[in-house]
Amino acid sequence: MQDAFYINDIDYIAGEYGIIEWNNSLYWNMYKYVCPLNAIPLIAQSVANIIKSIYGRNKKILTLDLDNTLWGGVIGDDGIAGIKIGAEIPKGQSYYEFQSYVKNLQSIGIILAVNSKNEEENALEGLSHPDGILRKEDFVSIKANWNTKDQNLREIADELSLGFDSFVFVDDNPAEREIVSARFPMVSVPQMDGPENYIKILDNNGYFETTVFSNEDIQKTESYRARATAIQEKSKYSNYDEYLKSLEMRAAVTEFEPIFVQRIAQLTNKTNQFNLTHIRCSESDIQKMQDNPSYICLCARLIDKYGDNGIVTVVAGEIVNDELHIRLWLMSCRVFKRSLEDLMMNILVDRAKQSDVKGIFGYYFSTAKNSMVKDFYSKYGYQLVSTNEQGNRIFHLAIDDYQNVGTNIDVV
Repeated sequence: MQDAFYINDIDYIAGEYGIIEWNNSLYWNMYKYVCPLNAIPLIAQSVANIIKSIYGRNKKILTLDLDNTLWGGVIGDDGIAGIKIGAEIPKGQSYYEFQSYVKNLQSIGIILAVNSKNEEENALEGLSHPDGILRKEDFVSIKANWNTKDQNLREIADELSLGFDSFVFVDDNPAEREIVSARFPMVSVPQMDGPENYIKILDNNGYFETTVFSNEDIQKTESYRARATAIQEKSKYSNYDEYLKSLEMRAAVTEFEPIFVQRIAQLTNKTNQFNLTHIRCSESDIQKMQDNPSYICLCARLIDKYGDNGIVTVVAGEIVNDELHIRLWLMSCRVFKRSLEDLMMNILVDRAKQSDVKGIFGYYFSTAKNSMVKDFYSKYGYQLVSTNEQGNRIFHLAIDDYQNVGTNIDVV
């Protein structure tokens, strides 16, 4: 199947290992190995990175220090003319290439943030260097202050509603790396060893291996920047309902249209927190659901005054006799607590009634990350039917008992 075909670039691995040593005939003559014994772990790691990406285990955000990380020198002491970056300076070449690498990561949907001990004015000046590649607009959050790095990282995570396991923290200072590692063990903190090795270190760790790429990935920086802006705006409103109204939200709700299948499959593999059943799906799995007349399939994109968030929620239920069994329900962290789940429940129940469904079974399968939705169904009048030692739960709703929930979202 096309969606199950992935390329492992052995040629790249061989080139990095060394072509002459890779082609050492001893290993073929003795053991019929096509590569040296010591190279097998490199192939295994590369395959593991692909598998990790397929199952949504990639990192989402790269958090970067500035001084001696994105440029050589200290902007506050050396000034913009004194920092080292650019092809004209030998040491600056390494920083230029690293910024180019980071810029390419952003272009495939990796979110960038700054976490630097600096005056913000100095940080922004450094990001305007004429020989630099990265600019202020490339970052969804810039924390340039004198707070501790772990405090800044926590604020970034809160602003973007991202778990700490989504972060890679890059800093040339081992003391800063140590405090972040100690405070947040789930954050990946690579040991940065000289700017000439920065790209190799990040690349070899496979944090950002890409197997699926969608339009939503292209727009991810803008989407997360809009989310951070929306959260900042929230503080202006004493009433949360007024805040939601101010967002001017509109939702486009459809079935699993072919143009959305790739994105839907991607969401099932990347979404961990608001994911009730935690089922991972390929594109063919999603298409089979849509083609099955026993299924009710819904997805929605959410638009607000800050922009289009893209397809952010997926619901699929299977009708068995006169009962609907919800097989998938998940939502991107970008739109948590926007009442989109209320709208989707209203529409799902309405579709179920049109299909003469008498009741709905909702399933919650417990994972290390989705405890926030363990009582999701109770909010809508579902009754708890059973639970087990693993924390898995089954709920049931008599469909005639359902009362629509009000939302601040217009359906378009």
